[in-house]
Amino acid sequence: MKLTLVSATALLGSAVLLNACSTPNRVVQQVGPDAVIEQVTEGEYKGMYRNAYRTAVEKRQYPANCTADCYPPHAAVACKTPGQDCQYIGQQQAPLLNTGFSLQWLGHASFQVKTPDGQQLLFDPVFGQFDWPVSWAQHLAGIIKRPYTPKLTAELLADTDAVLYSHLHYDHFSHASIAKIGNKASYYLPLGMAAYMPKGGYNIIEQAWYSHSRLGELNIHLVPAHHFNSRKLFNDHNQAMWGGWLLEHGGNTLFFAGDTGYSAHFNDIQQKYGDIDICLLPIASYHHETDGDWYRYVHTTPEDALVAAAELGCKLMIPWGYGNASWQMGDHSSHSPLLRLLHMQQQLQSTVPLLILNEGDSVTL
Repeated sequence: MKLTLVSATALLGSAVLLNACSTPNRVVQQVGPDAVIEQVTEGEYKGMYRNAYRTAVEKRQYPANCTADCYPPHAAVACKTPGQDCQYIGQQQAPLLNTGFSLQWLGHASFQVKTPDGQQLLFDPVFGQFDWPVSWAQHLAGIIKRPYTPKLTAELLADTDAVLYSHLHYDHFSHASIAKIGNKASYYLPLGMAAYMPKGGYNIIEQAWYSHSRLGELNIHLVPAHHFNSRKLFNDHNQAMWGGWLLEHGGNTLFFAGDTGYSAHFNDIQQKYGDIDICLLPIASYHHETDGDWYRYVHTTPEDALVAAAELGCKLMIPWGYGNASWQMGDHSSHSPLLRLLHMQQQLQSTVPLLILNEGDSVTL
């Protein structure tokens, strides 16, 4: 059979692609002497990871609660309709921390962070609403929309030094985004998550809670979160760990909490690492009409986040999870969490400085 130049080139390209996709990944595990691994050791749930603090439904209590008029309009939040399609127009002045960190909020839980030693990191990069197949189901059903995601150029993605994922859920962990970033970056994952990475010669570092790795002059710590983990409908519930990430450079710290509910783990983190300079904390996905207790158990309300920020000793709190690109599962509207945050900041007389961003905003701290 005679091949044309076009068909031969196509076959060669397919062969290269298939070879890349079949290249084994390189996986290193960091555990360390201070590591904490919460895992069931017997019974039908043997091997499953679990939260450090577990509370039965009837015993769950929270240090602060908004019970009425939780979403009043705010002069600094300009909306097209109440709580929906908004922009924060208030003051965006951060305290003078001089940490050397800079960041861009890419929407939902995704951040680009530049470190004082010039490295570029990505937290939970998901370029689009969800990873496949949830993204496909979303568009097929036409029910959940995420109209805005900042575009990072291929050149910028190629300069990524490290990618840090907090857990496996489709709005936080994306094979499609990993393919765009490529295998030059190092991928930092909680224990067990390497099994969910695509093949392709990726450099993977798995970490346990309270373990750390070093990247250049940067220390990368995995710390607990109060959440859960799964990727499939069946048979993989909590088979991989979840967590937040703490970056430390020259005594300056930046904390990305990942998806988490409120628990004593925030106080534990402060006790171990001291007060945190920059805290990226979630304030969304806590509301559900029929299962609100579960949603709040694994997601912080805005008042939970304010309390957590105080317990962490945050010198600056940057909230995330709201926004015009938010998928609004567990929220009243795109900016209801932000309105509640600003309301509860006053109600609780919180003294933790807030820096409110709109999706795409960048800041040097």
